Formats: sequence, C-alpha cells, structure tokens
Amino acid sequence: MLEIAADGRTWLLSGPTSSYALRLAEDDTLLHLHWGPRITLADAEALAALPAPPYRPFESPLDGREEYPVEGGPRFVRPALSVRTEERRGTEWAFEAYEADGDELRLRFTDAGLRITLHYRMRGDVVERWVTLANDGPAPAELLRADSATWTLPERGGWHLSQLHGRWAAESRLVRSDLTYGEKVIGSRRGHTGHQHLPWVALDTGATEESGEVYGCALAWSGTWRIAVAQLPDARVQITGGAGYDDSGLLLLAPGETYTTPVFAGLWSDGGHGGASRAWHAYQRAHIVPDADRDRPVLYNSWEATEFDISEEQQGALARRAAAIGVELFVVDDGWFGTRTSDRAGLGDWRPNPDRFPSGIKPLADYVHALGMQFGIWVEPEMVNPDSDLYRAHPDWVQYQPGRKRTEFRNQLVLNLAREDVQEYLWEQLDALLSSAPIDYVKWDFNRCFTDAGWPGEPYPQRLWVDHVRAFYALLDRLRAAHPHVAFESCSGGGGRVDLGVMSRTDQVWTSDNTDPLDRLAIQHGFSQIHPARVMAAWVTDSPNAMLNGRVSSLRFRFVSAMAGVLGVGGDLAQWTEEELAEARDWVGLYKEIRPVVQRGDLYRLRPPAGGLSAVQYVLGDETVVLAWLQAQHYGEPVAPLRLRGLDPAATYECRETGELHRGAVLLHHGLRPALRGDFDATVIRLRRI
Repeated sequence: MLEIAADGRTWLLSGPTSSYALRLAEDDTLLHLHWGPRITLADAEALAALPAPPYRPFESPLDGREEYPVEGGPRFVRPALSVRTEERRGTEWAFEAYEADGDELRLRFTDAGLRITLHYRMRGDVVERWVTLANDGPAPAELLRADSATWTLPERGGWHLSQLHGRWAAESRLVRSDLTYGEKVIGSRRGHTGHQHLPWVALDTGATEESGEVYGCALAWSGTWRIAVAQLPDARVQITGGAGYDDSGLLLLAPGETYTTPVFAGLWSDGGHGGASRAWHAYQRAHIVPDADRDRPVLYNSWEATEFDISEEQQGALARRAAAIGVELFVVDDGWFGTRTSDRAGLGDWRPNPDRFPSGIKPLADYVHALGMQFGIWVEPEMVNPDSDLYRAHPDWVQYQPGRKRTEFRNQLVLNLAREDVQEYLWEQLDALLSSAPIDYVKWDFNRCFTDAGWPGEPYPQRLWVDHVRAFYALLDRLRAAHPHVAFESCSGGGGRVDLGVMSRTDQVWTSDNTDPLDRLAIQHGFSQIHPARVMAAWVTDSPNAMLNGRVSSLRFRFVSAMAGVLGVGGDLAQWTEEELAEARDWVGLYKEIRPVVQRGDLYRLRPPAGGLSAVQYVLGDETVVLAWLQAQHYGEPVAPLRLRGLDPAATYECRETGELHRGAVLLHHGLRPALRGDFDATVIRLRRI
C-alpha cells in the first residue's frame, strides 16, 4: 500500500507488518524517515516534523539521514551515485515530480541534463528499490557508480552482521559477526555473482532464529557487484549496493540513452532469522521464480556416471534405469556436441556430435519421452574453447586485451556477449537446438570468471561488465518467450551464479558441485537464509564420494540430505545393485509424496548442522515434513527431542516416520524424538493434522 501526505512531500509504503517512509525537505534533500514496524501516515508526518540533529564540527548534517546519497555537496558517506562529465563531477539535483503508479512510487530529479528516477515498490514486506538514469543533455555522461539503493537502519548499538561466504564446492556458508565502526564490503569482481559471496546481508541487534528484529537486503544482479555495510559515527548503519565492484566506470550514457539499475530489495521482520527467511522465500515464490506454483520434477543427470564418454546407446541405458526408480526428467550433461571428448575442445559449436548422435538429439529425446520422462540437456553458451570452429572463425569474439596473452581457465575463454553479433549467433544456435528435438529443460552453465575483460575497438570497453549481463538476461528472456515449455537451471561451477536476478529467469539453481551429503547440510543451511527449497537443486551421488573427500555414506543419508530441496540423482546407476535401485525407488516415491510441502511450504530450521542432530521442518496447510540427520552419536546418548514450529497447539497430528505410522517418533506437546541411532543416520517424519 502506498500513501502520500497532503503536501505531496511525504510518502509511506506499507506491507502486512512493516512500513517504509521518506520525506522531501524544502531544499529538495530526500530524507529517510522510517523502516521497520508498520506505522500510519500521521506517524510518518510526525517523524518528518522532528528537528534535525544538532550541528557537529567536521560532520555532515546529511550523512546517515539521506535516502540516496550522491557525490558532491556537504556529504562524506559513500555515495550511491557518482557522475562525471567533461565539465564537472558529482550531482546537485533538483526535485521535479513524483508519480504514483499503482503500488510503485517514482521520484524524479534532474541535474544538468541528467534525469534521475528513484523507484519504490512494496511486495509483501519486501521493499524493491531501483534507479533509472537518462541522459537528456547534449553531451555524454559517465556513470562511475550507480547503486540501486542505500538502506538506512535505526540508530542502535550492538549490530550483528550475517553474510554467506564460500568458494567452489563450499558455497553459501553462514557467518555472523559483530559489526564494528567503518565499512564491511563484500562483492564479486569476477563478472558473475561468484562463489565467494551471495549478494545478501542481514543485520540484527540480538535476534534469535525465531524472535527479534532482522533487516535484510538482497541484490538482483548476476554480474560483478558490491554491497557496503557502514557503521557510521552516530551508530546508524547504511547499506549501499549495486552493479559493479569499484568506481572506475560503469557506463557511458550517450545523449538519449538510459540505464536502469538492478533491484536492491530490503526486508524488515520481527520474526527472527527464521521469520525473515520465510518472508524472503514467500516473496520469491510469489514474485520472482517463474511458475513457482509448479513443483519441480525429480531429475537424473548423467555427468558423474559418464563425464565426457557418452553415446546415444549408453544414455538410453541409463535412462531406462532412471525411469525404473521413478525419475521424471533425464538430463544429458557435457559431451554431446561438436568435438567435445574432453574439456579442451568444442565449446561454442552447439551441434550434436555426429559420431555419438548420428541422427541428432531427437531420437534420444523421443526415447526418453517414451519412457515417461522429460528430456534435458547441458549448455555453456557464454564460453568458447580455442579448439572450436567458432573460435577459429571469430577469434575477436572473446574478451581480450590487445597485445596480452589470452588467459584460459578450463581451456576456455569468455565470449564477449556485449557484442550484438555474438548475441545473435547464440540466439540462432540455441533456438535451433531447442527447435530440433523435444527438449524440456536446459542446464545453463558458466565455468570461468572474467580475467581479460577487454574489447578492442570499443570507445568505452568497460561497459562489457554490465552489457554482458544485460545481454545474458535478454537471451534467456528471448528463449523463454520462444520456447515457453522449456525450464532452465542456472549453474556456474555449482553456486557461482545464484541471485534474485537470475532466479527471475530460471526455474532452479545448481547449489554446489559438492554433492557430499554431510557437506551439503551446511551449504543448504546457508542457502536457506535467503532462497527457498523450491529452487535448490540437490543430487544423490555415489559413495564413496570420489570427487571431493572419499567419505562413505549410506543411501538413506544421501537421499534425505538431497530431499531438502529439488531432488536429483547423479550417481552411476549402471553400477548400482538391484537392492540399491529398489531402495532408491522407495526414496523417490516418498519424496514425490512430500514434495509439495518441501518445495512450497514454510521452512523452519529446527537445529543447525553443527556435528550432532540437525533438522529442518516444512509446513504447508495441514501437512508437516521434518527431515533430520544425525551426524554422530556419542556414548549411546538418546537423540534430544525436536521442538516443532508453526503448528496449532490445540490440534492433533498423525505422525509417520519414513512411511511407517508411529515408528519411533514420539509427539509430545509438539516435541519430536526421531528414531535415529549411530553415525550418519537420517529420517523423514510426516505429520498431518487430523
């Protein structure tokens, strides 16, 4: 809901439990008033009438109070906007007008030919903010920095910062620390979202999992980015974030050109970290993730079984085994195209290998459909191998610096997707592929970072950092419009491209290349702080875990770990015994029964993964699912009961553990004692209100 004061200079956006208020002062300074519990318009006007803080020498009266700080004038905080022209640097804006379009508020400012529009929209309790910059002047304007928003938190002490950090195979690990004076900066300078940080932060002053105020911010951008959290001298906190890592130059706006920043979304919750997570999940299911009301199918991916050594006959044999255990989507991974017999060749040549698929992909896709499954395929469109027909024909289509060595990671280079000819080539290749066979799903990978981000001959080459991502989005949008039945998964060597921007265009994301079921518990715990189970792909692979650590784990533990998200199977089914296949069929069947609750239910983190018992709970209507894992049992001590959440204390619930009625699970005042014993045990508990 959007409310506007009678004088047209105070604005209030309100959701079910929270409000966001701002005020335009008489000198056109845009001031932040309130972000927190829901208030009335009269409350916002009373806040606007409060006197300004007293003057302090060597401090700006604007710092910590402005809604969107710009470079220039009496300001010392980090600017959200930095503009340079031939004549000057900085901004001295004047208010022009406001517009209220449904639930969206637009505030328009001008400065010497530059038109600046601040956008606000409330969705649930999530505030979406972004900025549009238009050059109406006669000369170019260089955007050194154009952040999406600056968020201002109340004046308090003792702030704690939550963030998700990691690396390849160890993504999205949660860390909480005290926020000290100065700035904490996280981001990516790699050209994609990155494995090192997810573009999300949360701040609190003593919240627990289920109580206390939490402020969170998440950036919807899949390229290089930065979020800066600053503890100011007066104990206020400001969070500024947007595209680009530094201030060396973002874009050059020619006369008549416009740039729109990504959305930087903010959420206030008084339900603790768990309540904030559930609000983020609901927001993404309702407004971000395509077709979020449709449950994602159980998939099988052939990569770990075959790697590059694939053939139509071999894939068909795996498909028969996958169908027999109840898989609903069969995916052919890397190695189906060009001369791709290793990672040294073929990227960029998106045509089926004639030796492996003599009649193309269609016969295998038809066969998979005849088995009752959907068919999917892997691509990595933004990359090219030097050993490829594409690179031999167009060596200038990659990012490179003239006179410098072209750095290769995984024997590949990055295509300059900012070029229109590259965009059109990829559209033609991918559209032809999706038109050539009944393909239902595409796993879109991105396996290396930007290193030599040059564009010889381009007057402003650094624009490729932004334009690459915008072209990636446009290509996905175009493919989805032309092939609306095709689902897409975002992958980047695991979780290297996970953010709200890519999630608005894909149906799920690959969380990590690490499929070890124990490691995955911590990765999935961190992922759940911001993103819902509905998009979190998770696989059951072989034991011992050959790729990473050699750990041995039971099929039971592997399945229950992967059932916390979108279940997939990635082991070599050709080597599984009949007993293992039968057990897998039972787990897949159980997952299909609980899938609506897991993928669409409210998530409660009952116990974090910390060496003993950990558990998560999902609630959807009258149904509840609990997944629990016992990493180790010491001295034969019994498993401590779990205190369930989100249930009606006056109701009665039927309880089944791993499909058996009352098999060891004891329900007392919504305390649950799972039947777990020994090391690396796991269980699934279902409750239904009766």
